[in-house]
Amino acid sequence: MNVPDHHSSRPGNGPVWGRRDFLGRTAGVAAGAAFVGALAAEPASASQTSAEPASASPAFEARPVRTESGLVSGVPGSQHGVTAYKGIPYAASTAGENRWRAPRPAPAWRGVRKADTFGDAPPQAGSGFAMSEDCLNLNVWTGAAKADARRPVYVWLYGGGFSGGMGSDPLFDGSTLAGKGVVVVTINYRLGALGFLSTPELSQESGHDASGNYGLLDQIAALKWVRRNIRAFGGDPDQVTVGGQSAGAGSTDLLSISPLASGLFRRAVAQSQVRFPSDPELRYLGTSHRKKSVAEQQGASYAAEHGATTLAELRALPWQDINDAATLKDETVDTGTVAKPPLFRPVIDGWVLPVNYREAYERRVQSDVWYLAGNNLDESGAVPETAFAYWREEGYPDRPGAPPIHVTLDDYVSAAQRKFGALADEFLALYPAGTDEEAALASNDAVRDNSRVSTYLWGEEWSRGADRPVRTYFWTHRPPGADHDLRGAYHGSEIAYFFGNLYPADQGWTDTDRKVADTMSSYLANYIAEGDPNGRGLPEWPVHDSGSPTVMEVGEHYGPIRVASAPKTDFWKRYFATQDAW
Repeated sequence: MNVPDHHSSRPGNGPVWGRRDFLGRTAGVAAGAAFVGALAAEPASASQTSAEPASASPAFEARPVRTESGLVSGVPGSQHGVTAYKGIPYAASTAGENRWRAPRPAPAWRGVRKADTFGDAPPQAGSGFAMSEDCLNLNVWTGAAKADARRPVYVWLYGGGFSGGMGSDPLFDGSTLAGKGVVVVTINYRLGALGFLSTPELSQESGHDASGNYGLLDQIAALKWVRRNIRAFGGDPDQVTVGGQSAGAGSTDLLSISPLASGLFRRAVAQSQVRFPSDPELRYLGTSHRKKSVAEQQGASYAAEHGATTLAELRALPWQDINDAATLKDETVDTGTVAKPPLFRPVIDGWVLPVNYREAYERRVQSDVWYLAGNNLDESGAVPETAFAYWREEGYPDRPGAPPIHVTLDDYVSAAQRKFGALADEFLALYPAGTDEEAALASNDAVRDNSRVSTYLWGEEWSRGADRPVRTYFWTHRPPGADHDLRGAYHGSEIAYFFGNLYPADQGWTDTDRKVADTMSSYLANYIAEGDPNGRGLPEWPVHDSGSPTVMEVGEHYGPIRVASAPKTDFWKRYFATQDAW
């Protein structure tokens, strides 16, 4: 595997990282006060995996940080020289009269608030963690020893289908990126019906004739909090990158076309989400959305099912009664597969989201931000080739609401005819199969080509209305574990490597995994700082090129690869042209 082995610095807002810097600097942590005192100019040292908390930066450990609501004190992060601030409220509780309203300012406090414990998660399915409607809190990791360090900022939005997730997930520990010179912020936002319920009464009450995007309004409020407060943590409010995975990536896309988020961030990272606007996959992925009229009808029906005839009655319901919406799917959406989007998801409401993706791109009204986006080898219906025979032999059941694992030749042909219609024969000629085994492999090939071509065409569409460069990737590295050959480079498998946070620690990570984590977190730190992931010793990551239908493979290998053969690329273009834009 080709992995980087050294780094250089260049003029700009932050350091440029390479692998030797990441691995080699850990030996210098004993340099003492002289090294710590230079943290404002140089990134703190880091190690590749989560570890027991080390000593925090003395400057921050001794000095509380002043936010607009009051003073906060931090705790040592999991890397030397990094301080973490946990559970900082960025808005008031969303309970009671604040339910289904835009977030309101957090109340002030006196004295020093100990930011040593994560706040409550948003209500969602699951157990084993605290959740409540008082959930609009965020977490900050910084290695800056001075408030005027002006380090680049990364705001992370979790995935989970707009029905699950939390900023306190240990997978999102920002210590490694903070050690590379980035101030990392993870946030909570409302989920399910509490985050995305729309009714005519809520729209009328809002003053904007809009409802249903409370989770997105939370994200925007958090970005505004960052703009007002992050300087106190050594961050630069003018160098903010927003990133996320799955629904978090969908949120990033939505924020890029929302006028309410304009000017709040300069760069974007979308992991496992970005597709061409006419790709039917968008209908159930993180970018799936609803028309306002449809959302209001669905919300009114939901309220009636819960015996609520007024907003007061809806707001009086215990959140536990509303939390049942977390698992509801929207069966009215034709995605071309058995997959369906969550019932409660963003709304084209005319205010937060005036238009959908295609309209935003056609009108050239998207934010002019740097963009880095990509997808994974084994997601959206693709699975490792090593898994098919195992599952067929073991009788592993298909997953409800997900593409089938058991692919027979008859299933394959029928699905092609149903999805591609008049283009089915051409599809079957490009992706031929004569047996069940060949059908499974051909289906895999088609899913992966669809993903790569769709993302490439999205880059074409985005670039027409933006001056900033776009970069795309295709993640191929398979994490270790007992099910390594069954899950492959699955949905979300890249997160640990992008964060440089190989969690959980007992998963059997190898030196190869640590090198991949170093490479990917170096790419990401460079991109957050400069808008360019490249650095000396890192394999060149090219910008999107309209004349070259390629994507950057990362993980198992590094370098541009074709999105598909020319005939297959042409086929997907013509197929998308027959579909409605999303």
